[in-house]
Amino acid sequence: MAARKPSPALKAFGAEVARQREEASIIRSELAKRMAVSRSYISQVESGNTRCRRDFAERLDKALGTGNTLTTLWDKLLPSTTYPKFFADYPQAEASAELLRMYGETFVIGLFQTVDYARVLLPNEHDLEARLKRQEILSLKPAPRIVAVLSETVLAREVGNRDVMRAQCEHLLEVSALDHVTLQVAPIAHYRGVSGSFSIATQPTGEELVHLETSTGGITSDDSGDILHVVGAFAEMQARALSVSESRDFLRKAVDRWAM
Repeated sequence: MAARKPSPALKAFGAEVARQREEASIIRSELAKRMAVSRSYISQVESGNTRCRRDFAERLDKALGTGNTLTTLWDKLLPSTTYPKFFADYPQAEASAELLRMYGETFVIGLFQTVDYARVLLPNEHDLEARLKRQEILSLKPAPRIVAVLSETVLAREVGNRDVMRAQCEHLLEVSALDHVTLQVAPIAHYRGVSGSFSIATQPTGEELVHLETSTGGITSDDSGDILHVVGAFAEMQARALSVSESRDFLRKAVDRWAM
């Protein structure tokens, strides 16, 4: 993928974050731990390759003990600064992708959620409508190739109530029958390099974007190291997951369990 050219404002803000961190004698991994994000995300902010939100600048000030220095700088430099092209919005990359590889560790993958399941998880109707809009890619012609793996725990975790879960598992069976969807279930186990849900969107040009879910939303990256790590982890997981037919049998059993 061609290298991005950060804007002067993003570079200036990132340089100040790095300067304040170094003055505080804090390494990136330690700051990432304090901020509950990845080291890669801290690196992206400091290099000017992503535009953090204002509340992230506030959290940086708190973590670094810099008063409101970084928040004030954010207000000065970044309110009108756009995200770097193609890096900003994973859903946009998802919508134009030719291949999507996805792993759901905690909940059913957003593209496969029923309305009732999604409504339990999302805070408001606006977010629900946005998720349903994203699901339209399932019926595109041509539709992207979707290869998805769900952790076994996803199908055992009650979201909403038993009726919601039964309907969700039935929907997954329907989705798994689509020609452009490959859906597998991963038994409970340790999978090397996997520590949370993620998605990889591959464009017709071969460009790739990875989205790593976090408790505060998620991190999007086109860093080659991040992509290679996730692609490798996904390949190993898929190889150890149940086959497509075994996964469908597992889903049928899940439907029956939730119907009891």
